[in-house]
Amino acid sequence: MLVAYDDSLTAHLRGFPHPERPDRVRVVAEELRRRGMFGERVDTRVARPDELARVHPAAYIELVRRTCDALERGEATDLITGDTTVDAGSYEGAARAAGATLVALEAAVDGRRGAFALVRPPGHHAEPARGMGFCVFNNAAIAARTYAQNEGKRVLILDFDYHHGNGTQACVGGGVSYMGSHADPAYPGTGDPRDNRVAPGGALVNVPIDARGILTEGFIGIHTRTLRALAERVRPQLIVVSAGYDVVAGDPVGDLGVDPAFARQMGRLVREIADEYCDGRALFVLEGGYDPATVATCVAETIEGFEERVEVERTDVQAIPAAQRALVREVEGAASSGMLR
Repeated sequence: MLVAYDDSLTAHLRGFPHPERPDRVRVVAEELRRRGMFGERVDTRVARPDELARVHPAAYIELVRRTCDALERGEATDLITGDTTVDAGSYEGAARAAGATLVALEAAVDGRRGAFALVRPPGHHAEPARGMGFCVFNNAAIAARTYAQNEGKRVLILDFDYHHGNGTQACVGGGVSYMGSHADPAYPGTGDPRDNRVAPGGALVNVPIDARGILTEGFIGIHTRTLRALAERVRPQLIVVSAGYDVVAGDPVGDLGVDPAFARQMGRLVREIADEYCDGRALFVLEGGYDPATVATCVAETIEGFEERVEVERTDVQAIPAAQRALVREVEGAASSGMLR
């Protein structure tokens, strides 16, 4: 799988004590190199303001730029829009994360293949006019909007991060659909399944999971059943994955008790959907996951799962907790009829 990454992505918040630290991508890159999985690595680029503007208004983009430009080297502050820390290099760092995602998007679309944007800062909490939750620009949403708007295509975003992708949900419509799971209760407190819908321009499905944890088989089962049902309804031409590995047991920020082995199954599942509906096109974008060694293992397992062309392991529906099982069945039935409440 092609990987979009270079060491410029370690510049944001370098030297600051913060969970979203450079090792999150540096250690992953070292692991992929060790496994011989960096043969198709490509360099990144900084996204242009007009590319960021596919999701974010010009006033917000300029706010981020001005905030970062006002800082001296070694200084940091929070964006006034929310709990996102930036330093003097963070505008370029966040714009580079978005640009790297667009580089990976181009490779996935043109090559009818999978690509992984190994980026930071993450993006799925960034709303159009509001950075929050470690996120500045919404990398996955920018890529999805780029493809949907420029090509007139349908995009399905899968988000399996511990936290709800509130910023990505805000971008649903215009050919962009979203399906995600998240811990509940947990930051940012959004993702109510009563908002779930199937609409002509885009579907929205949220599956909250008890923050006390879930068995790995149940977690995989939620995504396997729900994503298949929604893909059959939406019939996407590109799948974008907000790949958050903070669901794994022991993560210092998340932790749903999920085993790292889940990542290989997610890779297999996305490959299945991509082959059936998207002519092989799939874009993975790194979101959360705050133990670098665990993230490195999970990214490698995701890529290997996608590349090995092995069927996803079948899950006994009873392994899915009762509340989520009922919601999954509701989504399956509603997706078949196009009538989610």
